[in-house]
Amino acid sequence: MLPGVDRKTVDVYEQRAAEWIAKRRRPEPPSVASFAARAPAGVRADLGCGPGWYSGLLGEPVVALDAAFAMVARVHEYAPAALPVQADLERLPFRPESLVGAWAHKSYMHIPGVRVPMALAELHRATAVGAAVHLRVTCDQLEPEWDDPFTGRHFSHFSTGAFREIVEGAGFDVLSSSDDGEEWVDVEATRARMLPDTVGAGMRVLIVGLNPSLYSADAGVSFARPGNRFWPAALASGLVSRTHDPFDALRSHGVGMTNLVRRATVRANELAVSEYQQGIARLERLVQWLEPGVVCFLGITGYRAAVDKAAQLGWQPRDLGGARTYVMPNPSGLNAHAKPVDFVTHLGAVVS
Repeated sequence: MLPGVDRKTVDVYEQRAAEWIAKRRRPEPPSVASFAARAPAGVRADLGCGPGWYSGLLGEPVVALDAAFAMVARVHEYAPAALPVQADLERLPFRPESLVGAWAHKSYMHIPGVRVPMALAELHRATAVGAAVHLRVTCDQLEPEWDDPFTGRHFSHFSTGAFREIVEGAGFDVLSSSDDGEEWVDVEATRARMLPDTVGAGMRVLIVGLNPSLYSADAGVSFARPGNRFWPAALASGLVSRTHDPFDALRSHGVGMTNLVRRATVRANELAVSEYQQGIARLERLVQWLEPGVVCFLGITGYRAAVDKAAQLGWQPRDLGGARTYVMPNPSGLNAHAKPVDFVTHLGAVVS
């Protein structure tokens, strides 16, 4: 799971920057003005800025970021006040919650589709609650053999519904989503007080919590509250090697993390049964797409509400989306029925 906008794509932009600039400029997108207006005061970022055609329209201060140095080097010609930065969308060089707006117009489509959820998790970490987000990617209705004058670039194609679900899974509230029926999918969103999925292809295990607490959502880490037994048990069982780091869990150990219900609450008993049922449908689509080896539910209450009222702890008789399924107790400190060693035993069974 190495990061990086497709290297061949970057090379095309590095080697043909002047030609690209001469031939590919388009009229100002209508969404620029609305994005600039709804972003709160603070730092905005033009992610995949190219030569900075739109960077100066996003409000100030603005960072113009691109993976190709040849593009970054031209930013001051089009956006003199912007701060140009060469960096990758999958390793954003921003402090947590430092951005109030992120404009990503035709950039995330250059990342392999199965890595887009983690790239957007990086974006979630870099943006503040309420930050304005604009995303445009290639539509799956675009002809596979379309005549691209800049050959060699990678494109991931998305349906509107699928891309919207990825963006929502990354912890954003989608305000609108649409496609032009031919080439582009557009999503306007805000960064929500939620946790992003940290998922990708090749997962050994996908950990599924019931829903994030407000405490965890604010900390940016699942099971973050002191007294929660998940991270100590994950270390003791060998599931992970770094505590409270879901990004490293995926990148170093193939351990993904998501929640059955996206909405953050003080307590899980605030959730309705219908939310569990809607969550399991989303989760099944995610599992069918990314094909983890094992899906491990943390909390039998949610599993019983969404899947099997008679379920018991341990391996389940039915798969989820084609993956083996395991259910263990909720590691919350409020769960007095389970002891710390129990969680180590359960996670050890999943790892083995």
